[in-house]
Amino acid sequence: MPLVRISLRDDTTAETRRAIADGVHRALVSAIGIPQDDRFQIIEPRPADALIYAPQYLGIEHRNVVFVQIALVRGRSTELKQALYRAIADELEAAGVRREDVVITLTENGKEDWSIGNGVAQLLDTDLLERHGALRPQASA
Repeated sequence: MPLVRISLRDDTTAETRRAIADGVHRALVSAIGIPQDDRFQIIEPRPADALIYAPQYLGIEHRNVVFVQIALVRGRSTELKQALYRAIADELEAAGVRREDVVITLTENGKEDWSIGNGVAQLLDTDLLERHGALRPQASA
């Protein structure tokens, strides 16, 4: 269950915000196999002066950065993470964001670190996950 926080300029249209959020979710589904209905996102519009970034870093020119922070359960390979970064950049480019302006961070944690509601750590309940088709294979994928 990823939790996605997208920070972008507050002058970004509602339509573009939604396209960005939808694109990030599609990338999570296609690149790392997140279930389609496992969607938890926070869109944070910010004044331009509240988004501070280097105009150029590591040879990449930034103009209007969209920050994508994803918290998710650990266990994906480096290759899958890189595929996710590419898929997000592809999706956001289709939404009108320059690839160079897509900044992504992943924060991994354990299943015990999540409660989806009711004050219960649902991700520890394999029977519940199986009943809802949300049990991820234990492979290094």
